[in-house]
Amino acid sequence: MTASGSSPDTRAIVLDIEGTTTPISFVSQTLFPYARRHLRQYLEQHDDDAAWAALAERFRREHRADREAGADVPPWTEGSERDSIAAYAGWLMDRDRKSPALKELQGRIWEEGYRQGELRGAVFPDVAAAFERWTRAGRALAIFSSGSVLAQQWLFRSTPDGDLTVFLRSYFDTAVGSKADAASYARIAETMRLPAGAILFVSDVVPELDAAAAAGMRTTLSIRPGNAAQPRDHGHPIVSGFDEIP
Repeated sequence: MTASGSSPDTRAIVLDIEGTTTPISFVSQTLFPYARRHLRQYLEQHDDDAAWAALAERFRREHRADREAGADVPPWTEGSERDSIAAYAGWLMDRDRKSPALKELQGRIWEEGYRQGELRGAVFPDVAAAFERWTRAGRALAIFSSGSVLAQQWLFRSTPDGDLTVFLRSYFDTAVGSKADAASYARIAETMRLPAGAILFVSDVVPELDAAAAAGMRTTLSIRPGNAAQPRDHGHPIVSGFDEIP
């Protein structure tokens, strides 16, 4: 095994996005503010879409669960569902909650931004070459992020290095489970039809790596500019760029 956590037996590499393939600043300073600015406009324009009822129901269920748990959520007014969703979505964003309904809504808002040319995906300079190198080596590439699959696909489809989705075989979001839960990584391995030990997971967050390791995956900690400090005694191999992962 190399210092990166990879080995000749590695058949797939699963990557986190924020702080691993993409600068944290892009997510915090570009994507999140864009979604917040366009939230109400999107709701006004799409609250009669075919998929609207299902998304509204997801927000309603999450709001009810938060209220029953004693959270100080904004009130939900049945006669003004659009306003209720806007207020609750803002509340979730303020707390950086990993809400499935919010992630879906953000993904749809970002999709419009990408389509209109107002957004463009961002990746570190070494990402495109690494994707190509790993693919040539016969390794399947996948993404596991708390952002929706839709958001993941648009980010990699619109990078300055071109459409990188041609290299990505699978996308996973929190529909597969929490990123801090070993069962999520076991499900990913099962979906990819690979032994967990044949998969390398790369992330900038130690608890996520701990969960992946508990499921039997190989792991590597990504140290990129702007990343949050992580516990020192974690035991995971460390890289500062994808050039260090053969």
